[in-house]
Amino acid sequence: MLDALFEALFSYRPVVFQQGEFRLDLFSTQSMLVGLLGVGLMAATVITYRRTGGKGRTRDRVVLGAIRLALLALLVFCLFRPTLVVLDAIPQQNVIAVLIDDSSSMQIPDVDAAARGAWAREFAGPEQAVTRALAERFVVRPFRFSSVVGRLRAPEDLTFAGTQTKLGRALDGVREELAGLPVAGVVLISDGADTSEEAIGEALLGMQAQRVPVFTVGVGSPQLERDIQVDRVSTPPRVLKDASLLVDVVVSQTGYSGRTVTLDVEDGGRIIGSQEVVLPIDGSPAAVQVRARATEAGPRVFRFRVPPQEDELISQNNTREALIDVRDVKEKILYFEGEPRFEMKFLRRAVADDENLQVVVLQRTADTKYMRLEVDDPDELLGGFPKTREELFAYRGLIIGSVEAGLFSGDQLQMIADFVDRRGGGLLMVGGGRAFAEGGYGGTPVADALPLAIDPGVRASEPTVFERLKVLPTRQGQTHAVTQIAGTEAASRARWPELPQVTTVNAPFPAKPGATVLLEGTDERGRAHVVLASQQYGRGKSLAFTAQDSWLWQMDASISVEDQTHENFWRQMLRWLVDGVPEVVQVRATSEQVVPGEPVTLEATVVDKAFVDLNDASVVVTVLEPDGATVDVPLQWTGDRDGLYRGTFVSRSAGVHEARVDASRQGEAVGSTVTYFRVGAPDAEYFDAAMHEAPLRRIADETGGRYYTPATVGGLPEDVRYTGRGVTSVEERPLWQMPIVFVLLLGLMIAEWAYRRAVGLA
Repeated sequence: MLDALFEALFSYRPVVFQQGEFRLDLFSTQSMLVGLLGVGLMAATVITYRRTGGKGRTRDRVVLGAIRLALLALLVFCLFRPTLVVLDAIPQQNVIAVLIDDSSSMQIPDVDAAARGAWAREFAGPEQAVTRALAERFVVRPFRFSSVVGRLRAPEDLTFAGTQTKLGRALDGVREELAGLPVAGVVLISDGADTSEEAIGEALLGMQAQRVPVFTVGVGSPQLERDIQVDRVSTPPRVLKDASLLVDVVVSQTGYSGRTVTLDVEDGGRIIGSQEVVLPIDGSPAAVQVRARATEAGPRVFRFRVPPQEDELISQNNTREALIDVRDVKEKILYFEGEPRFEMKFLRRAVADDENLQVVVLQRTADTKYMRLEVDDPDELLGGFPKTREELFAYRGLIIGSVEAGLFSGDQLQMIADFVDRRGGGLLMVGGGRAFAEGGYGGTPVADALPLAIDPGVRASEPTVFERLKVLPTRQGQTHAVTQIAGTEAASRARWPELPQVTTVNAPFPAKPGATVLLEGTDERGRAHVVLASQQYGRGKSLAFTAQDSWLWQMDASISVEDQTHENFWRQMLRWLVDGVPEVVQVRATSEQVVPGEPVTLEATVVDKAFVDLNDASVVVTVLEPDGATVDVPLQWTGDRDGLYRGTFVSRSAGVHEARVDASRQGEAVGSTVTYFRVGAPDAEYFDAAMHEAPLRRIADETGGRYYTPATVGGLPEDVRYTGRGVTSVEERPLWQMPIVFVLLLGLMIAEWAYRRAVGLA
């Protein structure tokens, strides 16, 4: 609309003025005479109005003089013969490339109730008015693109089945295809949804270097009218078998505000979790936590799905998939206790039936004498608490009970902190008479790792604290995996107030600024105590549990024999303690999912048993493809970071791939591990599927082109004609006869008459 109005007033489209050079005939004899005459008339006008007396006021003379001067200036401007010098593309001497998005998102029906691709296919046809106008002046070379670029022989060849949109690769491809030809410009027709991970900046630099303007046409609606989308799913890459997962899911929508829908979790076609979601106002995301149980070991593809609604434009974005490695292994945890007590006994009993947790107990029975339980061999922990990092770092988790800090050497205290910081293990300190400040841990490296701010001035020699606490989860704790002691989140919240009191003998200390308080206890005087807090420390995590007798949640008279609250609590806590603890060797694919035939980049990190990064290891990944074929991929140290190795191979078949990495050093094995990744058609085309105007405008602006919509694309042929690229001829376009000049002349005369009439001078 604005372009049409501009052309009606100024005779030419805006691009003609942008590309053209404005000139005035100032130095011919005729122009000089016109200039002198104009200056004389203006001077005479000023003198005349200054001498005019009678009824005229000074303000009236100034206004009328200004109008008359403007009128004379406009006439003089026209007499100077203003012209616009433009470079006009010579007919049939230049190439124009038309790039059409052939990806699956172009099937979305949001262009006048028709698919985006239908409009694009019509544009490519010879009967379309814009296409005919382009063909009359340019040699049109049509291309189609999704993940790669190819020539388009006929509009019927557009299938709109591409699984990816790579705008940068498309621009690079067409630039290379037309290298050496006189290119007037490139027309890019797309919905702007770039699903690649490649930056588009380099492609734009290439276009700028060759001075090729890109004219972009955005097809589709900037906002879908009726659509529900599962935006994001946050799942761990691996979990233990029988783990109870609390998965954070974000759901967005337009057109269904206030509706209640169901979010289902599926594993192999079975629904293993479900949660109702009340959809918020349009455009606002709904954060949901859904519970699911990983009961089958191996690589599992979990599907998070909202059933399609009536009249929904896209149903493909109602589902997100996540690959989770469900591991059926025993996670080894060392529990060091300084004295016999019920807490250790009932903790062991709580996890005894968990086939994926192995709690190795080291309990002091006398000075320099220890009882060992659940050890793998007779020599394990024979000398007491580990004295080397290699020995301690063999465990995934560490529990410290009522053991005074003085029992450890300075190196052992630092080693415990390094167990969390460098090894990435999980550390849990349990309340007791020799734990926390009462055990002298204040000011030690262990205190640095714990989530409580322990005062070094509090020692065991001071009077012992004894408080009875009513324990409840905090707001953050209500949705945390550790506090889920019942079948559902609501049932867990209802169960906590029913549990009996527990006691603490440790002085209360606040949580550190970066810590999260999960459980809080209230004593008989109404004071709050931190009962359970956690924090991330380096590569690992640490927890502080200040109660000394959680076994009361099992043995109190109010608890039934069949009650599993105590068991659930400790299983959840210890599973979370060792969740995500790194291996000596780890491997991952840098992309969650790739298309068959494209390269897959694998990265591995390698450390020794003391978790010191190794840069001189020999690392090989054996990839087992779904069809049974194997590929050995050697990884090389990147040099970017210590211990980081990288390699690439080309995937052949779709499905879940197994990657086993083996690392050795000087002929000796360092370690091995297994991970999984998927190869297949990604579904990113249907997510955030509204038309993306910003990247298309950026492409046009940075290359000297223009941005259009289907409603404004009619001006494209003339805009390309005057880009000044390719083979051109110089043309002069007179400006004095523009309608805007007549409008201004008439307007100034009417303004003078109207003002005179208004002030009584007419």
